[in-house]
Formats: sequence, structure tokens, C-alpha cells
Amino acid sequence: MSMANANQNSASNIDFSSIKSLMAEENSAVDQLIVHELKSDVVLINQIGQYIVNSGGKRLRPLLVLLAAESLNYKGTHHHILAAVIEFIHTATLLHDDVVDSSDLRRGKETANAIWGNAASVLVGDFLYSRAFEMMVRVQSMRVMDILSHTTNAIAEGEVLQLLNVNDPDTTEARYREVIKRKTAILFSAATELGAVIAEAEEQHIKALAKYGMHLGTAFQLVDDVLDYTANAEELGKNIGDDLAEGKPTLPLIYAINNGSIEQANFLKNAIKEGDGEAFNEVFEIVKSTGAIAYTENCAKEEAEMAARSINNLPDSPYKEALITLAEFSVQRSY
Repeated sequence: MSMANANQNSASNIDFSSIKSLMAEENSAVDQLIVHELKSDVVLINQIGQYIVNSGGKRLRPLLVLLAAESLNYKGTHHHILAAVIEFIHTATLLHDDVVDSSDLRRGKETANAIWGNAASVLVGDFLYSRAFEMMVRVQSMRVMDILSHTTNAIAEGEVLQLLNVNDPDTTEARYREVIKRKTAILFSAATELGAVIAEAEEQHIKALAKYGMHLGTAFQLVDDVLDYTANAEELGKNIGDDLAEGKPTLPLIYAINNGSIEQANFLKNAIKEGDGEAFNEVFEIVKSTGAIAYTENCAKEEAEMAARSINNLPDSPYKEALITLAEFSVQRSY
């Protein structure tokens, strides 16, 4: 199925708000579980945990666990636990990311580290990781443990790889893609794979959904790269140009360096070396004029198409349709 056909089929029947309606009962069960599992007799953990979890966001990763399980006709409740586990792991990475990046804004609100400080944010992130592992044990599945332990390890490796790329203007597209595979896409992949594993699906369907998640997560991150140059700051919920100010060589910058003039390339390299957020306007013009934004958008579309194709052989259902629609949403969103 081509992405165009998938888009036409899905758009005519279901959109993102409809997906939320379709999964309203399941999402509510996960939300209740998250609130329950966040409780601690340490007041600061309650405060920061509630602040982060209730600060908005699409809750896309836990939704993927639920959709994958439902697409394979799962009838139990362990997918609720795993959806909450995925959200806790994701939230822990956000807490740690904001400290590493010295970020002060996320989803349009102050970051936890901006309010409570770096030490508290790191330690509450650690609490969320450990609580996630406490919860996953309840599922009593060695395969689930294997997937999640491998995933969290890969995320940590991705964070370190990204740190090595900061302020390095010679970062290649291949190196960058390796970072987003480990840092971002692998948690999407784990989410969909876990949904299939908990449903005791055929191995071909488990692999198909894992592949779907990897491509979807890659598309999602590449669109984030584009939005850092094109989105409205209020809608995006973070400061435009943050990646540049942090010295991160994202795909639009990498492409522009390789395809611009010598003068343009040198300007961009210097901006990355210095983490020069003040140069954003000039950088934006170079990125746009070299076709870097269009290139990155096309790469994201290719990943979304591969995600949709990955699940062609899944049984037809509203949940499969919703997964295809999410691939479409990943490249059409503005936030």
C-alpha cells in the first residue's frame, strides 16, 4: 500500500481526534494507572512527577502500545501496565534531557529543572526509571524485560552519542541517524513491539510492528528537526532555534552544510561550534535556500511510508487503520 493510498483510506474514515475517541477507555485506564504509580511518600517526587505527566504532550508512545495490542485482538490488561511503563521511561528521558540541554521550556511550560533545579530533576528521573522496572516485572515476561532493558540501554547510548555530536559541524547524516535511532525511534519501536508480544502474536506480526515503530519514531524526530525552523513557538511549546543554540547538528543543518556554498557552509559550521542561537535568522535563510528543509521533510515522508507498509499484513481493523493514520500524522503535524 502506498502512503498516498494509505492516507486516502485513513483520512476518509479516521483522524487523530478519532483515534483518541477510539482509545478513550484504554487511555483512561492508563492515565489512572500512571497517577496511582506516581504516588510516593516523598513529596517532591509527587510534585515533579505530577507536573511532568500532566504538562501536556500527545502521549503517543503509550498509545502505540495500546493500538498494537488491540490490532492483534489482545483481551487482557497487561498492555495498560506496559503503556504506563513506556510513558515513565519517556518522561524520565525528558527530565534528564532538559538538564543536559539546560532547557527552560517544554510543551509551552517551564521545565522541571527550571523550577526545582537540576539535582531534583535528575533524581526524579531516576525514580521514574526504577518505578518503570518495578512495574514491568508484574507482566511476568522475560521477553518484555529483554525488550525494555535493551531499549533503555540503547537510549542511554543515544544520549551519549548525541553529546559527542554537540558543537561538531562534521557530524554526518549517518551519525545523526544513528543517534535518533537509539535516542528516539527505539522507544517507539519498543512500544509497538511490546503490544504485539503481550498479545502473543505471530512472530511476523511482532517484527512488523517493531519495524513500524522504528520508522514512525524516525519520521517523528525528523519532523521535529523541521519544526525547529518552521513552527510557531507557542504551538511548538519550546523555543524556536533551541537545537542550534545547543549546538546540535540536526539533519537540516547537516544537509545545508553539504549542499550550500563554501561561505554558507563555514557560517553554519561556526554557528554549530559556537551554539550561536543569535545567528538563527541567517541560519534559517541558508537552511531554506539550500533545500535542507524540503530534504528533511522528504526523508520523514519516506520513513512514514515505510512505517505504513510495514504493517500491510496485519489483520484489517480500526486499530490498524489508526496506526496508518498516525504515520500520516507524524509528517503533517505542526507541533
